[in-house]
Amino acid sequence: MRYGTRLGVDVGSVRIGVARSDPGGILASPLETVKSGRGDVDRLVALVAENEAIEVVVGLPTSLSGREGPAAASARKFARMLADRLPPGMVRLYDERLTTVTAESGLRAGGVHGQARRRVVDQAAAAVLLQAALDGERLTGRPPGEIVRGKT
Repeated sequence: MRYGTRLGVDVGSVRIGVARSDPGGILASPLETVKSGRGDVDRLVALVAENEAIEVVVGLPTSLSGREGPAAASARKFARMLADRLPPGMVRLYDERLTTVTAESGLRAGGVHGQARRRVVDQAAAAVLLQAALDGERLTGRPPGEIVRGKT
């Protein structure tokens, strides 16, 4: 397992959930919700610096059959914009099937309802995504997902 903090990013059309791992890559925790739109990439670049992250794992929403639709195209576009602003090889796309469903279920089970759940579900989904990526790396010994290449 590589040593260093990673960020997980769950890109949505309204909000972007962000999670952070510990430097050992053991546990992912919700970090922040960023409003989608103007300044969102700037904020994520700042979070990378603030957390001294070695990697950013962006969720790639595919259907249960593995097909990519409009949401996956948006996630790929966002990941490329982020990769343009970070060192080469730092942004990776990782399959995020069912992360929001898993996060919603966990929040409901924990007694978080209504408006409170909507405020944190994106962060929780990012944490589910990042935890899956960390567990996958630990299991296989390989970095998760696919590298996103920027313009450079």
